[in-house]
Amino acid sequence: MAHIRRNIFKASFFLGVMLFLFGCSSYNDMIASYYKQISAGNYAEAVKELDKNKLLQKPRNKLLFLMEKGKASHLAGDYESSNQYFNEADQLLENGIGGAMDAVVGTLVNPMTQSYKGEDFEKFMIHYYKALNYVYLNKTEDAIVEARRISLQSQQQGDKFNDKDSRYSKDAFSLMLQGLIYESDRDVNNAFIAYRNAVEVYLKSENQTYYGTKMPDELKRDVLRTAYLNGFTSELGRFEGLFGMKYESKAAPEGGELVFFWENGLAPVKQQEEFFFSLVKGSSGDLFFTNLGGSIIIPFNYGYSDGNFNLNGVESLRATYPKYVARAPYYNSATLSNGAQTVSFEKAEDINELAFKTLSQRFMKEMGKVLTRLAVKKSAEYVLRQSSKGSGKDGKDNSLLEGLGFGMQLYSLLSEKADTRNWQSLPANISYTRIPLQKGNNTITLSLKSASGTEESKTIEITGTGRLQFYNYSTLR
Repeated sequence: MAHIRRNIFKASFFLGVMLFLFGCSSYNDMIASYYKQISAGNYAEAVKELDKNKLLQKPRNKLLFLMEKGKASHLAGDYESSNQYFNEADQLLENGIGGAMDAVVGTLVNPMTQSYKGEDFEKFMIHYYKALNYVYLNKTEDAIVEARRISLQSQQQGDKFNDKDSRYSKDAFSLMLQGLIYESDRDVNNAFIAYRNAVEVYLKSENQTYYGTKMPDELKRDVLRTAYLNGFTSELGRFEGLFGMKYESKAAPEGGELVFFWENGLAPVKQQEEFFFSLVKGSSGDLFFTNLGGSIIIPFNYGYSDGNFNLNGVESLRATYPKYVARAPYYNSATLSNGAQTVSFEKAEDINELAFKTLSQRFMKEMGKVLTRLAVKKSAEYVLRQSSKGSGKDGKDNSLLEGLGFGMQLYSLLSEKADTRNWQSLPANISYTRIPLQKGNNTITLSLKSASGTEESKTIEITGTGRLQFYNYSTLR
């Protein structure tokens, strides 16, 4: 029996080493070649890297693959293909991702082995890119449909939380975008409703700042203007009082206006963070997890255990959880000029802030699941090792059971891995501005400045048609 025990231990050890080596790599490390091409602006090469990346080809990473493929195609100017991928991603989300077996795999191994279901703000960003794609393809009706779906997404998101005002249940930027799309279609009634909804999100937030983004002055002007155009005098007066602004009607520019979105930097990446907890019994007999300093206290979820749970087998637990690491953008300011007027940008969406805060909000709930799962595993290991004692021939220890117990212990320790996946080609933040256009040809200049003082510029040609137009530009480095 001794040789059986040795063989089981060896097999467990080598399996553990393999899991450990795999576990040392984050998702970002494993697809670094793709992000390198995206940052360098080599979008065609980035698409090729996606197609040959084995990790992203796995079924559990299908949503990530579709979102990255949609974004890379959008950046390359292939808007039709981009929306094919985003529509497939949308359908995947609507049908539901994962299931009972997916949850079992996550419990037995780690969350990284489960199907990726997307961060909530990532789902809103799908609508942003889809809407722009439709606008650029002159498919106005499809862009309007996408704008309407933003409200449905907000409703679905809000249904997940009881404390909707304090959780990320609506996306103010998406509601603003919705208003802009309606306005571009000259639907000022729906535009006003969307702008008002965006304003209300800010008004309910502390200091009128929603996840790192202060209410833009441009949004204030938009809601005032559309209230006036609709003849909503009471609403106009209300917002004038709230903003401390007096609306003054003026003629629209002959060539219309350009709404310019500047997508700057890259979204933060996820890395693994380790925590050490103990399972202790409180004065009332309830079990809870606590870290070394006692600053984190999480109740034990009895629903994950069964009658065989043994507290003696759980002394300390090593748990992993993802943490975001921000990437400093190369550029830190920009202006836009039409030759006669220069305007500044206002931040519209802070994806960095959204990522950090939404992950922090669900820490206690998700860490509770992680710790309970680990405690149940440890209890099972303990029961298996205890069963081996005196269960062999002549009352001797059962080497097979003991070896399995140690093997299970090593596997549990080294297979534990945080889910470090996320849509990493999103920008760190999105800023926007409006600039008037003259009828016919317009030369628009974007001036960029880096933290070191380096200045660069990009010039685009826009034909003024008398309507509201859109343009987005990415500086993903």
